[in-house]
Amino acid sequence: MVERSPWFDAFCHLMLLLGAIAMCLPLYYAIVASTHSLDDVLKIPMPLMPGKELFDNLQEAIRTPNFARQLFNSLVLALGITIVKIAVSFIAAFAVTYFRFRFRVLAFWLIFSTLMLPVEVRIVPTYELAANVFAPLNWLLGGVLKVHLEWNLLDTYTGLILPLAASATGTFLFRQLFLTVPDELLEAAKIDGAGPIHFARDILWPLSRTNVIALTVILFVFGWNQYLWPMLIITEPNMTTAVVGLAKSLPGVSDSVPHWNTAMARALLISIPPVTIVLILQRWFVKGLVDAEK
Repeated sequence: MVERSPWFDAFCHLMLLLGAIAMCLPLYYAIVASTHSLDDVLKIPMPLMPGKELFDNLQEAIRTPNFARQLFNSLVLALGITIVKIAVSFIAAFAVTYFRFRFRVLAFWLIFSTLMLPVEVRIVPTYELAANVFAPLNWLLGGVLKVHLEWNLLDTYTGLILPLAASATGTFLFRQLFLTVPDELLEAAKIDGAGPIHFARDILWPLSRTNVIALTVILFVFGWNQYLWPMLIITEPNMTTAVVGLAKSLPGVSDSVPHWNTAMARALLISIPPVTIVLILQRWFVKGLVDAEK
């Protein structure tokens, strides 16, 4: 048992305070920059107190070409990734937990091992597959049939969402939850005549409320902040996401001075949806953790 002391508590609180300041400082600079004119932002040092140009900068940010379309694309991407990942993870965890088939443990560990292979590592083969979904089939049938099938997912919502559909983390969380479900509950469902679909829908899904809410928060923020994959497969301006559009509006080398104040205002607008999701679902997430019925 660790004995608590006032000095140790003070040290822990100091470390937490320093960590909070380090994390919030960039956000504070973004807020301050979005409230000043461009001339004030370019001053050295930049003003450290908020100015009076916030609404003007927000209006200028909203008038940016395709900004509303970019927000819509980001919303589709975030919601699509969230829904598809949760559905795939739930079904995969249900299969490896309750169905007895050969190599099911190996299948789970193969899924779990993909945690070590993020999109950045497999970006080239994933792009090749998105460029033509039938490329592996063409390679297999190349020596037998003289046919070339092609299905291009570039510049489509399907191409944005489908390659990111699998989630080893979600599968692991659902599986760990299913392992805690008593076997008697499964036997009772069988006696009542409930099949696998009814058991998963009527029993396991309500019990997974906490996992679903937690994954919704994590996956929505993950999908909304996607940068590398949308930047790689999207060439059509109308399909650009908000994060990629913001990055492209601030080139590293340019003859003109970037409008940092407007860019920071756009960044604040772009951050509103994920922050809203976190604030709304956090209450339900905590409620699910402490609910006596769980």
